[in-house]
Amino acid sequence: MSIRDRLAGIAAPDTDARLAVDRVACEGRGICSELLAPAFTSDEWGYPIVHDEHVDADLGATAIRLCPVRALRWR
Repeated sequence: MSIRDRLAGIAAPDTDARLAVDRVACEGRGICSELLAPAFTSDEWGYPIVHDEHVDADLGATAIRLCPVRALRWR
């Protein structure tokens, strides 16, 4: 990954990567739930329910990139 991706929070940290959702920024589009199932599912309004924060690094990076409101990040 490039330094730009690392600074933007797209590149997974080297150890114990966990994906977090910014609940205030999230608009419930459901893209993360589609990409990261079964670790993420959607509630009845489309907002993500996180069952497992440890997701595949490549899928996590893709979900971060595709989130239209940038509500996903590595922590």
